[in-house]
Amino acid sequence: MAKFQPLQAPKGVSEYFPDRSEIFEFVRETLIGSAKGAGYQLIELPVFEDTELFKRGVGESTDVVSKEMYTFEDRGGRSITLRPEGTAGVMRSVIEHNLDRGQLPVKVWYSGAFFRAERPQAGRYRQFYQVGIEAIGLNDPEIDVEVIAVAQRAFTNLGLKNYSLEITSLGDAESRARYTKDLREFISTLNLDEETARRADINPLRLFDDKRDEIKTAMSSAPILLEYLSEESAAHFARVQELLTALGIAYTVNKRMVRGLDYYTGTAFEFVHHGLGAQSGIGGGGRYDGLMAQLGGSELSGIGFGIGVDRCVLACEAEGIALPDSSALDLFIVPISSSAKGGAVLLAERLRSAGLQVDIAYGDRSLKGGMKAADKSRARFSLVLGDDEVTSDLASLKNMKTGESRSVTISTLHDSSLAIF
Repeated sequence: MAKFQPLQAPKGVSEYFPDRSEIFEFVRETLIGSAKGAGYQLIELPVFEDTELFKRGVGESTDVVSKEMYTFEDRGGRSITLRPEGTAGVMRSVIEHNLDRGQLPVKVWYSGAFFRAERPQAGRYRQFYQVGIEAIGLNDPEIDVEVIAVAQRAFTNLGLKNYSLEITSLGDAESRARYTKDLREFISTLNLDEETARRADINPLRLFDDKRDEIKTAMSSAPILLEYLSEESAAHFARVQELLTALGIAYTVNKRMVRGLDYYTGTAFEFVHHGLGAQSGIGGGGRYDGLMAQLGGSELSGIGFGIGVDRCVLACEAEGIALPDSSALDLFIVPISSSAKGGAVLLAERLRSAGLQVDIAYGDRSLKGGMKAADKSRARFSLVLGDDEVTSDLASLKNMKTGESRSVTISTLHDSSLAIF
């Protein structure tokens, strides 16, 4: 029989398996927990959407839409794209299911895999994981601060310390109109290649996001949007800063920050970790006042963030953060005879039905091999079953942390038997 070569995951895919999956789960659940603590509710979205959603919602001038999307035709000839980000899908769902017609703001969280055809490197993957929140329906600076504070609390709960928060305002429609006029005039004096000029024509702000040194140098003397804010936008941004200071959330104002997606307006922010090298952004977001209307909905404002689970895993590892002691198993059963194997299965299922987490040393293992498996399982307790134990209905329950053992009645073993030990 021919021997097949083992297959590998596609290049640029982040995947997590034991034991590293534990820190992934810890990070993801901590991020989600912070969102839940502020009243955000789950929204579960499709992994793929109509391509037009991202073209219209994210912006055709962005690298995401112009270069990085995984787009294909389905069997019905429809253009489908694997989701590269979460906000556009959330907004589509809110509009489609009339969530904006109920109590405002609509506050939702999501998590899952996202896809961009980028050049893989440390912290940048073609399949990556995010946890995000969106607060839709109000244009209050207080909501802006809540969204930032949810992210801040999540990073604090993870134990991260070596990061900072950068904020700015991208202004309202009035601010952007005055600013864009002067920015286009400035860009017209630059010697740009055809592709860069095309992107700048669609959205001149995109040049601030260009990573090439020559473009960075050219844009270093460009006019600054913060200097064009309308009275209303300036007051909104000042209130955001006032509240962040009141909450003790440290920040710096980054005058040249732009987000990578076209829908951002008003408050924008990014959390940067200083131990990750080039891919230092661990999360960010901002306000998107015109996005709902652009996708066919009402004129409602919104703000949200996306936090990279992969980047946070790397940040936790860079800071040497130890995982909390969270043994998954309550009990590990070691059967050491043929008759005891059946008894172990029956006992395990009874205890699992009672809510305990139980595993068994399957296969024909010796006592030494079974206890070695018990050690690796990190269970709180172990129980050895042999012929004598099955016959007498008595077994020795061992506390795996202290090494202490005591006799228990197998048929009446339950949660309280472990709790008092």
